[in-house]
Amino acid sequence: MRKISGFVAVVIASTALAAFAQVKERPIPRIMKKDGRYALLVDDAPYFLLAAQVNNSSGWPAMLPQVWPAMEFLHANTVEIPVYWEQFEPRQGQFDYRIVDTLLTQARAHQMRLVLLWFGTWKNGNPHYVPEWMKLDPERYPYVVDKSGHPADSPSPFAAASLQADTRAFAAFMRHLRTADPQRTVLMVQVENEPGTGGNLRDYSAPAQKLFDGPVPADVLKAMQVPPGASSPNWQEVFGPDADVCFHNWAVAKYIGQVAAAGKAAYPLPLYVNAAPGTHRCAAWRDPAGPALPSYQDGGPSDNNLPIWKAAAPALDMISPDDYARDAAGYIKMLEIYGRNDNPLFIPETGGSPRFFFFAVGHQAIGFSPFGLDFTRIKEIPDAARPKEELLPPWALTGTKEFVAPFAPTYRMIAPMAREIARLNYEGKLQAVAEEPGKVTQTLSFGAWEATVSYGVWARYGRPAGNPQPMGGALVAQLQDNQFLVAGFYSRVDFRPAAAERHRRFLRVEEGTYENGVFKFRRVLNGDQTDGGLDFSSEPLVLRVSVTTY
Repeated sequence: MRKISGFVAVVIASTALAAFAQVKERPIPRIMKKDGRYALLVDDAPYFLLAAQVNNSSGWPAMLPQVWPAMEFLHANTVEIPVYWEQFEPRQGQFDYRIVDTLLTQARAHQMRLVLLWFGTWKNGNPHYVPEWMKLDPERYPYVVDKSGHPADSPSPFAAASLQADTRAFAAFMRHLRTADPQRTVLMVQVENEPGTGGNLRDYSAPAQKLFDGPVPADVLKAMQVPPGASSPNWQEVFGPDADVCFHNWAVAKYIGQVAAAGKAAYPLPLYVNAAPGTHRCAAWRDPAGPALPSYQDGGPSDNNLPIWKAAAPALDMISPDDYARDAAGYIKMLEIYGRNDNPLFIPETGGSPRFFFFAVGHQAIGFSPFGLDFTRIKEIPDAARPKEELLPPWALTGTKEFVAPFAPTYRMIAPMAREIARLNYEGKLQAVAEEPGKVTQTLSFGAWEATVSYGVWARYGRPAGNPQPMGGALVAQLQDNQFLVAGFYSRVDFRPAAAERHRRFLRVEEGTYENGVFKFRRVLNGDQTDGGLDFSSEPLVLRVSVTTY
């Protein structure tokens, strides 16, 4: 290889620095809280993550041409894409920044923002994305030990060398990101992926057992509201049948908290950890007649251990549920559990019906991201064997246009006004609902006005019966005292004054869209299109509605 002279090297470096200096450094994205509500601020304004996550192996450069067309077809504004530790540090201590730079360059070219997923020590409870030099040295980088003394296919949270290596690599990744991304293309970073230990309650290795038999840390006792003067600080005696679960949650949270803290010290982007679908089983949900040992991914941020995670991993801004519940009640339950006063709600992975988007927005989520929405074909189910939409498993049809298509109308409708949705939700002016089995009408209160959402083909005639299968959803936001933003699918929205003696009259119903934060009028709807209420079908429709009374 021809050597570059010192003079030429200086010129190249100076040119690169000059080019970097010409890029205006934007504000670092951050999460803000006001009146119990949260917003992700991007360029100092609320931003809604209208996102999609790619398939697990789509982060390699050769696969990216199948990512961007899918995102543009979907009308997403943000792409969740992994950075693999094995790719980032192929040789110990040698970091390869090329993939990060490639993602940044291509995302900017396609006018997309990024959420990067650090596939480090944990990926779905396993250490499958750690570098090969770690996989070849299990003595130095040990696995969890099960009750019988055998290693399980899950990393030990007590492995000091693993923690040191992950912390060093993640900090290097974040330092490079800060230097390489003054445009703030990357909005957030996920630390690990679905951590925990499937099939084992905890690590039973000698170091782990010694800590389990020892005192419970004071911050854990406080977080779990253990009364002062408990009979013993021992984990088993304090937490009883939940001792193993609480102990392992603390161990995993403390490990990830240290990785997150190192990354945040290098670059204070918002950081979060995601909870595996099987993690969400609080004690109240368990079947008393079921098995003694729950089969969920233990050690992940389970719903009954969120306070432990908050105490042990304060560098994390969010604990976010991968919500793959296939029924409305289960889906909403996850939103209620993780949408806490001390925890912004973000849905980093999801599947099922596109109408679940309205559930998320209605619970003031800052973002929503279906999984597997790129064009890297993974699996296809024949038509005859395809389950109903509500029961569609998250991996079914991922990577096909057919799987992306159901989400596209909702994203196409929301994309032009995503900033407005984020702002209105942050200000507490927006409500959203979706159809639930057996619930054919829902009422939203806006002070002097109420909005009624109905479902079914006869809804406009006052006889709502629901759609053939639940598919409706609607959002209503109050723009002014008597003016509302309304959008939805397979539903009907009408207004009535809270004062019973008055009647509603539509003053003006405008169809339009948003451009750069401004509503652009297209036409006025009247007559048959408004006399019985406002109808929303399969096509995206955004209305600005002014009402009065008589």
